[in-house]
Amino acid sequence: MITVLHVATTGSDQADGSAASPFRTIGRAAELARAGDRVVVREGEYREWVRPARGGLSDLRRITYEAAEGAHVVIKGSERVTGWKHTGEVGTVWTVEVPNALFGSFNPFAEEVVGDWVVRPIEAGARKHLGDVYLDGRSFYEVGSREEVSTAARHDEIVDDWTSRPVPVADADQTTYVWHAQVGSEATTIWANFHDADPNERLVEINVRRSVFYPTEHHVDYITVRGFELCQAATPWAPPTADQPGLIGPNWAKGWVIEDNLIHDAKCVAVSIGKEASTGDNNYTLRGDKPGYQYQLESVFSAQQIGWDQEHIGSHVIRRNTIYDCGQCAIAGHLGCVFSTIEDNHIYRIALKREFYGHEIAGIKLHAAIDVEITHNRIHSCSLGIWLDWQTQGTRVARNLLYDNSRDLFVEVSHGPYVIDHNILASPVSIESFSQGGAYVGNLVCGTLGLTQVMDRATPYHRPHSTQVAGYAVIYGADDRWVGNLFAGGEVELAYGREAHTYDGAGVGTAGYDGHPSTFEDYLALIDAQPPGDHNRFPEVPQAVYIRHNAYAGAATAYAAEEGPLRLDRADFTIIEEADAVFLEADLPPSFEGLQVTVVTGADLPRVRFVDADFEERDGSPVTVDRDLLGERKNLDRRYPAGPIATLSAGTSRIRVW
Repeated sequence: MITVLHVATTGSDQADGSAASPFRTIGRAAELARAGDRVVVREGEYREWVRPARGGLSDLRRITYEAAEGAHVVIKGSERVTGWKHTGEVGTVWTVEVPNALFGSFNPFAEEVVGDWVVRPIEAGARKHLGDVYLDGRSFYEVGSREEVSTAARHDEIVDDWTSRPVPVADADQTTYVWHAQVGSEATTIWANFHDADPNERLVEINVRRSVFYPTEHHVDYITVRGFELCQAATPWAPPTADQPGLIGPNWAKGWVIEDNLIHDAKCVAVSIGKEASTGDNNYTLRGDKPGYQYQLESVFSAQQIGWDQEHIGSHVIRRNTIYDCGQCAIAGHLGCVFSTIEDNHIYRIALKREFYGHEIAGIKLHAAIDVEITHNRIHSCSLGIWLDWQTQGTRVARNLLYDNSRDLFVEVSHGPYVIDHNILASPVSIESFSQGGAYVGNLVCGTLGLTQVMDRATPYHRPHSTQVAGYAVIYGADDRWVGNLFAGGEVELAYGREAHTYDGAGVGTAGYDGHPSTFEDYLALIDAQPPGDHNRFPEVPQAVYIRHNAYAGAATAYAAEEGPLRLDRADFTIIEEADAVFLEADLPPSFEGLQVTVVTGADLPRVRFVDADFEERDGSPVTVDRDLLGERKNLDRRYPAGPIATLSAGTSRIRVW
């Protein structure tokens, strides 16, 4: 029998949870909910960390937490702070003492942003903390001293650490809203610059809880979280070599569904589908005796020893959420993300405050994304859109819209097979591949394509559709497939109600593969021509690539041995935001009609060399790349133009893409 437990701001935790006698906190309902139950939360604001005590038993017998129909339900990791006083030094600077009892055993203003692969700031006294101050929902910036609270200067953009390109900050005016804190034995003193605002007349909050909806135990499976606003959590830095808590997440479990939520203002990670602490917790930072890479490699084998497999971990669904204003990632995970689906999410303004920087920052950052599907997401205005790092195998990145990011897609030290299809990649740096074994089909690539070997880091690969390790290898590069893509030549206009601008690209197109053999037979012939030996015969021989029927405009240049490339004298694209909609405006020459491509299937994609695996769906059947950006099915008996939209044609067009 399904029980419905009700929660309301007017309720009591001594009530019975019925519709007539609701609980006051979601946490109380979480203590009592059993498999198959629903927890329905009524309108209002709830300041708590919901820690489900148990989960469901199957996909059909899950525990569901949902906002009541039509209700706006907010769950916050923060508390309101009143009693601010003028410092007497500068009229816009106010101070308050917060009793440490408010924080319990976790005081975000004492906890630093620290861990493996944190790059900046690392100097003593300059490090940032997990605490934050909010004025009417707007987060402030931390500064290193009381003096800086009154002297902080405004700036309108910062420089991206990876590409050295200028990118806008989350809110140009936000840099003047700053705070500094000192933690004492009994109280935490905070100074903040509110400018013309009176903090005692406005809503001022500080984050006090690490998470908002996150179990403290493992294997709390089959939970659905639906329809909430979740915000203002003091989440820690979450590299792949550490415990990876988020504002919301399953904490090493199976079968969660996180859908239709508004999620924002996580100090580091909003949604975590990552690993837990026993398989390593910042050992490189704490011990410093081995590279972080080595600890990450060990974590893969440690995870297998505690039951990292499809029966117990992963298979989560994250869909139709809006996620923004987070310091590290909107969605992150290592190991715990396997077999999951991430679809229909809107992700923006991730890692643009740049209070801290490290090598684990992106809209979506996944390690070991085995059989993960990332489909139809809108990701823009981020430091990096999607970063797939290690063990990208059986992964599908399809029908996504990425633009106005410093970089769109980065695939690092992976062996494939993985499929990137029918995406719009419209940022200055569209794709960076430090990997091998990919298939790129039907994408619009407006910016640069970077290709890099990684010969000093061997990473694992797996049996198909499994977490079982089959071997490991360094990244020779290539072994890639490119079919039916449209390279715009590094130029695209981005108009979002502000001044449009044009990026001039270099190194665009597939010419970076020049010198690689175009067939596997030619590759074997090059190996046979090497001097006798074993492993020493391979490193200097470039792997084969399989490139055909792509279109190139502007500065984009085709791979020298490509079959049937199409050269365009121009290809003009503009991305336009109008309210909640996004449009692609295109102007293509008549010659665009000269290239028509059949639907690509697994039979058209040669196997991946190192993994010795074919391109397959999750169920093991050959992959079929037959759905365009707009969701339209392609007919296997027809031919279609290059690029992500089946109806794209010569001339001018305006197509809604979100």
